[in-house]
Amino acid sequence: MTARSILTTYPALDTRDGAGVRLRRVLGQRQEQRMDPFLMMDHFASDEAADYIAGFPDHPHRGFETITYMLDGHMLHRDHMGNEGHLRPGDVQWMTAGRGVIHSEMPQQEAGRMQGFQIWLNLPATLKMQPARYRDIAAAELPHISLDGGGELVLLAGELSLAGRQWQGPIGSDHTRPLIADIQLAANAELTLPLAAELHAMLYAFEGNIKVNGQTQPNGQSALLGDGDTLALAAGDKCGRLLLLAGRPINEPVVQYGPFVMNTQAEIERAIMDYRAGKLV
Repeated sequence: MTARSILTTYPALDTRDGAGVRLRRVLGQRQEQRMDPFLMMDHFASDEAADYIAGFPDHPHRGFETITYMLDGHMLHRDHMGNEGHLRPGDVQWMTAGRGVIHSEMPQQEAGRMQGFQIWLNLPATLKMQPARYRDIAAAELPHISLDGGGELVLLAGELSLAGRQWQGPIGSDHTRPLIADIQLAANAELTLPLAAELHAMLYAFEGNIKVNGQTQPNGQSALLGDGDTLALAAGDKCGRLLLLAGRPINEPVVQYGPFVMNTQAEIERAIMDYRAGKLV
């Protein structure tokens, strides 16, 4: 077995999106800073209502999937299909934009902490124009795995062999085989996970400091991992927390224009025309 090491790191970029929501862009700071099949990941976290209260009013997507993971707070999703879903602490939403979706994500609180992640997962060309769909997953539906030495792993997506058994997250894709996990390590705890060699992988430490195969991964940076089939993690003298993303690369051209992600410029132009003509969905 070969443990993966940190290949390169990117500092998260402070920015604003939606109607002015303050967030940190962890992946996708620039279009060349992606990790196939993942396009982007944002981390929003604030105790100040002014940083999030304007939310994300109606906006379109085409050609990929979004995964929203709430840690603190309450958001409401609405879309053109008549779907409505409430995201509370620990909940996940998996949305396949496919050929097109118009939706909003709006805070349902006027004070207190709002924290979570949104991840963009690409679709292969053959699936980009499939009908849109979405699913809400309550926190209780996610496997919560107690770790030796303290801490917990919450499995959002994919399969994982750990603690003597096989675990299955509630969501996934046969095409990109995403593995997404929220990992909390107690102080001085260690954890080794199997991680299939075919998967691209990255992690983002957002509480404390984590070591990856002996290399320190500073808080607030994304770390793209090199080749291997295991992941060796260790916390320092304080507890640490990270989000792990892994997936099978699609290996297709990516052309992005804001909320549209296709394979060619012509397909992007068609998406813009369809949206302007009210034919996106």
